[in-house]
Amino acid sequence: MTANTKRSSAKALLDIGAIGFSPDAPITFKSGIQSPVYVDNRQLIYHPAAWRSIIAGFRSLVDVRRLEYDLIAGVAVGGVPHSSALAFTLERPSVFIRKESKGHGRSQRIEGGDVAGRRVMLVEDLVTTGGSSLSAVDALRDAGAQVTDALAIVSYGFAEAASAFADADVALHTLTDIETLLELAHERGTLNHDQVAVVERWLADPYTWSAAN
Repeated sequence: MTANTKRSSAKALLDIGAIGFSPDAPITFKSGIQSPVYVDNRQLIYHPAAWRSIIAGFRSLVDVRRLEYDLIAGVAVGGVPHSSALAFTLERPSVFIRKESKGHGRSQRIEGGDVAGRRVMLVEDLVTTGGSSLSAVDALRDAGAQVTDALAIVSYGFAEAASAFADADVALHTLTDIETLLELAHERGTLNHDQVAVVERWLADPYTWSAAN
């Protein structure tokens, strides 16, 4: 994506306070990694102007990359508002994928319609290790869908995520990245130089940082 889109998307997140820094009380990801920084994209739906900017960014990304798709799928729960809004904007069908099958009813993970034989573009709000996204990809493929592309607002840029998406033969397209968020947060004074340095050390080796903190 262009530098302007990276910065405008990062600006939208910073404008609503979606990035935070907490090295003394790090958050723990589902993977077990502890982090001194967090990105809370769930706030976007409360801020229409910022959310509109993100959805417009997704639409531009789809056009620039010339992505081919029949329908759009969101990963529950964080990706669903964005996949639904994007599908509405693009006038395409949408579905969403549960983290696991319901224990009642039809006990299915995919809700909204049939994906068999359809080319599905996946939408996620945030990618850490990629586990949740690629679990959704597996569910879609098990249902007969073709999945080659995934969109996310931001990724932490972990090497294991890049490797996992490559192994799954899925291209990950993000609106912005953690480096752009840090740069803009520093420019604004949201994070000072020392705080940025802590996050950069964590990004370089998250598991070692987690063990030490």
